[in-house]
This record gives sequence, structure tokens and C-alpha cells, in this order.
Amino acid sequence: MRAFDAVLFDVDGTLLHSRPGILNTFAYAFRQMGLDPAQIDCTRYLGPPLRWSFAQHFSTEAEVERAVDFYRTRYAQVGMHECSPFPGVAPMLAALRQAGLYLATATCKPVEVVTPILEEQGLLPYFDRVGGASMDASVDTKTAVIAQVLTDPRLAGRRVLMVGDRQDDLLGAADCGLPAAGVLYGYGSRAELEACGPRFLAGDCAELTAWILGRGASAARADLL
Repeated sequence: MRAFDAVLFDVDGTLLHSRPGILNTFAYAFRQMGLDPAQIDCTRYLGPPLRWSFAQHFSTEAEVERAVDFYRTRYAQVGMHECSPFPGVAPMLAALRQAGLYLATATCKPVEVVTPILEEQGLLPYFDRVGGASMDASVDTKTAVIAQVLTDPRLAGRRVLMVGDRQDDLLGAADCGLPAAGVLYGYGSRAELEACGPRFLAGDCAELTAWILGRGASAARADLL
């Protein structure tokens, strides 16, 4: 029996392999700010909010906002195009939609940034709502993003699951009273995800689909081929 009526998806590392564009753009922004990106482990920032990431290196709000501006300018021009869906993502979303589930994103990318990316990658039509951060700092954490998505009246009374690849996704779900599933093909380690107490860890999209729909993995995998 299906346990969920709606699924909220993180985007980077869960739906899209966006590492190249993100890392290249961080490197650009750090260089513009006078830092050597070769001395910085930018992989730490695959997932967390942008302002939090830059705040690890700059002490004033003005510096953080300047770095954010450099990042967003370059990302809009180049970085947003340096990504692709993980294998099986589109068939997974299609199967969940066909089963009647409500689907939304819950990403720390601003809505204005993630919407054209999803459209370019052919994923936008699968979603009932694109949930994301604000361009300013008012909705900037995964907890705040999830909480905002949950205000959608279409989710009233629904059993909602959060899916992501980093601890921010799972902890944000817990903050909002939601169960969460983790994906092991993304950018977080098994240890990172297990420490957050997920309901399920999926090795690929077929496993995730089968678990969400309460079906056998082999049947779901056949449907996705």
C-alpha cells in the first residue's frame, strides 16, 4: 500500500547532476573576491544555502552579498547550463505523476533560478509546484523552503515525503515534521544521510520509485526501462 500522497524533491544532487556548473561558478566567485579556489573545498557547498556557504569565508554581510552577486551572474550565464538529469529521473517523475502523486521541488536555489533550469532539462511539466528559496535572505534555508511549500492548500491532509541527497534536506524535513528519504547517487555520503535517520536510502531512481509506490523494486525497474 502506498504510504505517501505527495513528494518534495531537492534538485541539485537529487534530480540534476549539477556539480560541474556549481563548482565552476563557486571558483569564479571566489576568484572575483580575491580568494584562490584551489585552496577551498567547494564540494562542501553542494547543497547548503548560498549565503551560508560564502559566510564561511567572508565576515561581513556586504562581502557575502557581493560574492552572491558574482555567483548568480556567472551561474545565469553559464553554470545553469552545465547540468543534466541523473539516470532515471524523468521516468521516475512520470511514474509518480501517473500514480496520482503531487510533486514539488524544495530547493535552496531561488525559484527564479531553478524554474528555467527545470524547463531546459525537460522536467518542469512533472511538477505541481516549483518550491525554492527567495532571491533575498527571507527564505534561505531548506527548512524555510519546505515550510513555504507546505503552505500550498493542495497539500492539506496529504502524506508528504521529502527526498534529498544531503543532510540539509533530511534535517529540514525533520524540522517541518516530515519523513525523508535519501538518495545515494547524489553528493552526500551514506554516513551523512544515515546520521539523519531517513526512512529509506535509495541507490537509484528505480529503487526510490518502488519504495514510494509501495511496490517491488523489480516491477518498478521494469516500468522505468
